[in-house]
Amino acid sequence: MELTRAYKFRIYPDAKRQKEIDERLILAQQFYNKILEKAIASYQNRKTKVSMAQFNRFVKEIIQEDKKYLKLYSQTRCEIEYRILKAYQSFFRRIKEGNRKAGFPRFKSRDRYKSITYPQDNGSFSINKGRLRVSRIGTMRIELHRKIEGKIKTLAIKREGRDYYAVFTAEQTIKPKEVIDANPVGIDMGLNNFIALSDGKTMQKPKFFKQKEKRIARWQRIVARRDKSSKRRQMAKEKLQKEWNDVTNQSNDFAHKLSNKLINSGYTSFAVEKLNIRNMVKNHNLAQSIYNASWNRFINMLSYKAESAGLRIIQVDPRDTTQECSSCHNIKQGEERLTLNERIYHCNICGLIIDRDINASINILHRATTLGQRERHAQGENRQYIPTGNANGLGELRTDKTHPLQDATIA
Repeated sequence: MELTRAYKFRIYPDAKRQKEIDERLILAQQFYNKILEKAIASYQNRKTKVSMAQFNRFVKEIIQEDKKYLKLYSQTRCEIEYRILKAYQSFFRRIKEGNRKAGFPRFKSRDRYKSITYPQDNGSFSINKGRLRVSRIGTMRIELHRKIEGKIKTLAIKREGRDYYAVFTAEQTIKPKEVIDANPVGIDMGLNNFIALSDGKTMQKPKFFKQKEKRIARWQRIVARRDKSSKRRQMAKEKLQKEWNDVTNQSNDFAHKLSNKLINSGYTSFAVEKLNIRNMVKNHNLAQSIYNASWNRFINMLSYKAESAGLRIIQVDPRDTTQECSSCHNIKQGEERLTLNERIYHCNICGLIIDRDINASINILHRATTLGQRERHAQGENRQYIPTGNANGLGELRTDKTHPLQDATIA
């Protein structure tokens, strides 16, 4: 099985190398905008279709008008063309799907263009004795905190605030072991409990954004007060970005540890909801909490780790998983339907009393079995999980394979 993995490392360019990277980021942003400008003008004048051949003609014209763009590595310029082509393709796809907000490709500001890519490992970059050499930029120290497995295919130099990173993609060939699906589990994603498992365990996610909310709001006010294009405003924006990066890094670290824990805990397949985040955030009272939960990021991490381990991920329709009884499968209607504040599910038909999130996770697992993707329900289709006392928790977050899930509460 061929898999592509990304590896992100911190790099430490000196002042000269920082200047070289920043200059090329600005050139790449301007180059992107000039190609897009010519593409729009060409369509308005001639109604021509978008294509790489057309972009190649634009590139020749742009370089003839200004030779400074030759400072960009040739394949980096090709990758910029591909970015625009991909943006157009996504736009046309959304139009075909009938999406009202199709999102026409837009011009990039310097704040929105933060990376340059070297799409082939053909001598344009190399790593030797803890130093990264990049064509037309130079060498710089790189912190290789883990080994890159597989064949390196691409390199992206990325700037986040005042920090610089090298992101490699590598192709790996793996042979996942065959796993008998003897212990499947359903996973319900929520805001009160980040995940609830069909075997009765739950996990809450620390409120990383709430911990930083006041500091983020403070720097947002400072940025708003300072004059545009001033150095003090730029410094404040970098401080604000650092606060957001801290929240993102904490959230990613939590998701990595939790997904590792699930993979190493004896489960043989995972049934999850196929969530439509775009529709869910239309509820503006919950939008910020939904974005902070990062459900899709967690599911993506769990998916690629499960694939490497030979485990399965099955997505099911999330409709009424909370309103359906996991015992008799009656669905609440009308005034009986649970509100967001009701945390316990009471079934008026069979008398089941259960935590609503665990009830939903059992329904998710049952739907995966009824899709014909499994021969049997390993835990019993009508098993009732009635929580007693405080029997929540996934155990301490560790990534070692020898530590099983425990029924200990985690704050």
